[in-house]
Amino acid sequence: MRVADIIRKKGSDVVTLPPSATIAELVETLADKNIGSVVIMEDDEVVGIVSERDVVRRLRTSQDVSEPVSAIMTRQLVWCGPHDDVRELATTMTERRIRHVPVVVDGRLAAIVSIGDVVKHRLEELEAERDQLAGYVHG
Repeated sequence: MRVADIIRKKGSDVVTLPPSATIAELVETLADKNIGSVVIMEDDEVVGIVSERDVVRRLRTSQDVSEPVSAIMTRQLVWCGPHDDVRELATTMTERRIRHVPVVVDGRLAAIVSIGDVVKHRLEELEAERDQLAGYVHG
């Protein structure tokens, strides 16, 4: 199965903010949209990603939520494409402890995939395999 299969089911909406947005604006966005990360864009280019974990780490040392998200964003991103294998992506996400991966097509942000999306997709695959085997065994 490919990343495109996940995107077809979940959609390609991605919440973004500029690097100048404040941590307070980020927290509000995360809460309002009920999401775990926001992609940081500048001039139609992905420049980073910020997750709930990044916010928690920052708040542990500084309560200043007026700082820009650029101060806490991850700049070196792991990307994937729609034709990438879901199992390989799951391995990468697990090994590198990454929960959100931007999907890029022709150098442009197309979607985002979470570890939850990957796990859900894999469970659906396993359930389909089980049903096929049960049908084969029971005739």
